[in-house]
Amino acid sequence: MSWHRASRPVITDHWLRSIQALVLVVLVVNIVNAHAPGLQKNPSKKYNGAGTTYNLRNIIIGRCYHYMSLHPGVGDKNCSGIWQELVDAVQRKDPCKITEEDYKHLALMAVQTIPCDKTLLWSRTNDLVHRYTKATENFITLEDTFLGFVFNGLMWCGKTFRPGMNFKCCPAWNECDHNSILSFWKMASAAFARASCGSVNVMLNGSADGDIARKESILRTVEIPTMDPTRVSEVNVWVIDDIQGEDKNSCNSKSLLELQHYIEEHKLKYSCIDNYRPVQALQCAENPNHAACNRCNYQ
Repeated sequence: MSWHRASRPVITDHWLRSIQALVLVVLVVNIVNAHAPGLQKNPSKKYNGAGTTYNLRNIIIGRCYHYMSLHPGVGDKNCSGIWQELVDAVQRKDPCKITEEDYKHLALMAVQTIPCDKTLLWSRTNDLVHRYTKATENFITLEDTFLGFVFNGLMWCGKTFRPGMNFKCCPAWNECDHNSILSFWKMASAAFARASCGSVNVMLNGSADGDIARKESILRTVEIPTMDPTRVSEVNVWVIDDIQGEDKNSCNSKSLLELQHYIEEHKLKYSCIDNYRPVQALQCAENPNHAACNRCNYQ
């Protein structure tokens, strides 16, 4: 029996050139993928805040329609369009590099007229200020506006290298200077302050530790500088002590005098009231037997 050695394939110059070309293509594709944000793997950076609120799209669109039903004067808002503008503002971007400018189209879609003499700003009085506006319906906080109502209490951020939202974690409020949540509320606060006219009121916590209006607060960094002195006649500060707390700040305290100077530097008139009676009356309605609610004790 004779054995025949198997024929070896002949590698021609044409085959060799084809293999070299294929290797070159693979190398180029790998280089492109390594530098393309849309294709690079997510480094899964961990942040200290909660992830995007589940069912965020449905919540935003639902709140949008609900607000329009409660406030027909706000006009016809494109609820699906507002959701899409939020997505476009943050997806495929570093959650710590989102600015107010990224939300400019969303702000334009949510423009709202604020009646004069109705604006009520606040700092460190979140619970009390909203109990007061709910009880009286005479003033409007940011959370009562379209933007505030729709987005209040929600969390969101995008993924740096992929479309969609990050449901695992997002930067906390003070984790970085330009995170998706802080920048949004700066944008919304600026829009609210810019739309305000007539007398603007500010509720501050007279029992809080430290400066009553911190220099890093949105009130100081955004709202006061954004007000138009040709449209805002006066800024009225209400210094409200906690009904169970200490009287640590008053209109004559150092921090309030410094705040007065800051407001007047922006060509805005200033006034201040300690324990504004209507607000204290609300506190006393909830705590009728407290010593501070003796009729002789409040103005």
